[in-house]
Amino acid sequence: MLLLHRSLFCRPVTEVLFTQFSRLLNTSEIPAVLRDRKSKSQRKDTLKRFIDSIRVRAMGGNGGDGCVSFMKLWCNPNAGPDGGDGGNGGHILLQASAEVSDLHHVKTILKADDGEKGYNDHCHGRSASHTVIKVPLGTVVKNSSGIIVGDLLEEGAMFVAARGGAGGKGNHFFASDTNQTPQVAEYGANGEDNIYYLELAKIAHVGLIGYPNAGKSTLLQAISRARPKVAPYPFTTLHPHLGIVNYEDHEQIAVADLPGLIPNSHRNKGLGIAFLKHAERCPILLFLLDASEDDPWEALNILRDEMRHFSVSMLSRPHLVVANKMDLPSAQRNFPLMKLNINDPIIPISAKSGTNLHILLSKIREMYDVNKRKFVEKEVQTS
Repeated sequence: MLLLHRSLFCRPVTEVLFTQFSRLLNTSEIPAVLRDRKSKSQRKDTLKRFIDSIRVRAMGGNGGDGCVSFMKLWCNPNAGPDGGDGGNGGHILLQASAEVSDLHHVKTILKADDGEKGYNDHCHGRSASHTVIKVPLGTVVKNSSGIIVGDLLEEGAMFVAARGGAGGKGNHFFASDTNQTPQVAEYGANGEDNIYYLELAKIAHVGLIGYPNAGKSTLLQAISRARPKVAPYPFTTLHPHLGIVNYEDHEQIAVADLPGLIPNSHRNKGLGIAFLKHAERCPILLFLLDASEDDPWEALNILRDEMRHFSVSMLSRPHLVVANKMDLPSAQRNFPLMKLNINDPIIPISAKSGTNLHILLSKIREMYDVNKRKFVEKEVQTS
């Protein structure tokens, strides 16, 4: 049985809304949410941006140059060529790993080490070690033309982003019966220099979609330990923020606070295409509406219309419609009109006061479980 703290209802929100919309789901079989009572740190230097796409330049290491040298012994001053070969340059390798969750640690310029040059006395240069960059599972690699050239889905899968150059041959390599004193050696080959775009196939299980100042950052703060910036002006969120919701059966659901959407975003207005790409990487969408605004259902129509212009498949994804700021009188007046103008069930909440957050989190868990089973069944059918 889901227990709700009495303090959640001390705000001026009608109990009728709670009793009516608590019937939207059967909470008897859904694990309860673990609410962390530990206070959050107020240090700002610990905040990290969540990076789900990045442009990188991968440069393989150059090969070492070959050596031109002739051996001189006390008993044989013309002992022949002894120039060694240069070492090979290192590769740039992208490796899928569950140890990382985003791309914030990946530098925009990836440079592998160069091979060592050759020396006299047949000493070959040391080959450079390969540079391995760990990326999250599900990272998609695109070339400069936007074509997918790599898809790192499994643990340990690797993609060679840039090959190192081969080491040059020393003059000992060129010795022959007809040319016993070659005075030539090879330069080491240059490593590959490629441009790639790294994108995460999925940044979170649930993405918060809404207008600027709809309360997305406040909601993420209320349900997780994330600390996105909250301010009373538009576009306070310029990059996605990630929060984790813990349940008593040790299941964790990632929720992403995405930058706000405005009309004509599909034409790259505002944050534009970058926002829509963030939303595309969330399998479950949560439309957060400011119920205190005039005609809040129009915002939902605009959000769906922007997604339709960007990708029609996004409209078929599982979604929730949530009416926020129900602690305000204007929101309570607008809520009956929202039910008449929106066909989907609406969950009324107040992210500021915490009203009905347990109902919302239980509904999110229910949708997560259903779609998780569908994903597993799809994998079984494919195999």
